Amino acid sequence: MAATLLRIHPDNPPINRIQQAVDVLRKGGVIIYPTDTVYGIGCDVTNAKAVERVCRIKGLVPEKANLSFICHDLSHISDYAHGISTTTYKVIKKALPGPFTFLFEASAKAPRHGGVKRKTVGIRVPDNQIIRQLVKEFGNPIVSTSVRSDENTLEEYVTDPDLIFEKYRALVDLVIDGGFGGNVPSTIIDCTNDDFELVRQGAGDIEQYL
Repeated sequence: MAATLLRIHPDNPPINRIQQAVDVLRKGGVIIYPTDTVYGIGCDVTNAKAVERVCRIKGLVPEKANLSFICHDLSHISDYAHGISTTTYKVIKKALPGPFTFLFEASAKAPRHGGVKRKTVGIRVPDNQIIRQLVKEFGNPIVSTSVRSDENTLEEYVTDPDLIFEKYRALVDLVIDGGFGGNVPSTIIDCTNDDFELVRQGAGDIEQYL
């Protein structure tokens, strides 16, 4: 079955449209959604079959995929990560919501992608009302991986929701059109050693929060 294209106003997302996306996730569906950087592909982090499907769409091996996930706010982070010092927490509180993926030591509750227990977990809280409201209503974090491939940073389709829909309509269940997206991914910061080690420079500048 082909995907549905759902247009949602980015600044004031109507709850009934957010609920449509939530219903897809609750049925084990895969969605494409806007963030504060590039559009993402995601599903319920606790649904193993859905996570495997996301990996197939991206050409990833579930056992080896380093998938991050999106939380509504910082309250979710303590559920899936531990060893976060007060100093680190103060920095991420200033930086989020924002274009960062923070890597932490995984807690026992962290989801097992591909049945493999991860040592670390990557967490996003994007500065985007659509995806944050969606996660809040869903009540559970969702998997986050970019529609943008790692090999090519000049893919026109990754910023235009209509082009994204044409490319993925046979692969996912729902594409949310929240306006044009960016083409620069989030900045990845490793916080596992109570430090802020830059793993990938993206849209966010962590230096301004240190």
